[in-house]
Amino acid sequence: MFVDLSHVFHDGMPGVLFKGENGETVELTAHIRPYMTHAQSLPHYENKASFEISDVAFQSSVGTKMDAPRHRFEGANDVASIELSRLILDGVVIDARHTGPRQQLRLTDLQFPEHLAGRAVLVNFDWDRHWGTETYRLHPFVSHEVVTWLCDAGIALFGVDCANVDSTQDPERPAHTRFLRQGILIVENLTGLSRLHGAAFRFFSIPLKARDAAAFPVRAFAEVRE
Repeated sequence: MFVDLSHVFHDGMPGVLFKGENGETVELTAHIRPYMTHAQSLPHYENKASFEISDVAFQSSVGTKMDAPRHRFEGANDVASIELSRLILDGVVIDARHTGPRQQLRLTDLQFPEHLAGRAVLVNFDWDRHWGTETYRLHPFVSHEVVTWLCDAGIALFGVDCANVDSTQDPERPAHTRFLRQGILIVENLTGLSRLHGAAFRFFSIPLKARDAAAFPVRAFAEVRE
């Protein structure tokens, strides 16, 4: 059985707020429109066939997406350098559905199984239910202590069903810094993690092989072992 863990990628989709060079706050999003419509292409094929070609423009940090080390560290490995073996991993879901807005979770607030080395650790805050609302920006996050413990445990990937693995009020971005420095990939804006509690599964998070991209949207899903 496969469980889709990705939000729909669509025109005008919600995204993170970002302060540009002029100090103006903008919301990252995607724009999807026809580059060529069926009606426009029909004459090229003597009215015997028609095709639509889409024009898609977006910032790399929108939707369900993966951060490569370059997202945090200039000149570090980009999305294209990530080997397929690092994108398909045994996964585990951590239950954090008891959390509230902007709550920091410590080790005593979470229950981790043994043997996390090489696995994808996905935290289910149940925050995807707020997708597209202002509450979505007030997401919980894990503490420095948890980040350090997971790094020491040797995890391969850390994912959350909210907009950011860090508190957006902490300019040091400790989770991004520690995880990406150690080569631990990050996936944000997951959805549907509640369907995986108690299940054995493989986690897939597949971006395009995008050279020089620091982050990129992914199709994330789980293959549940029956």
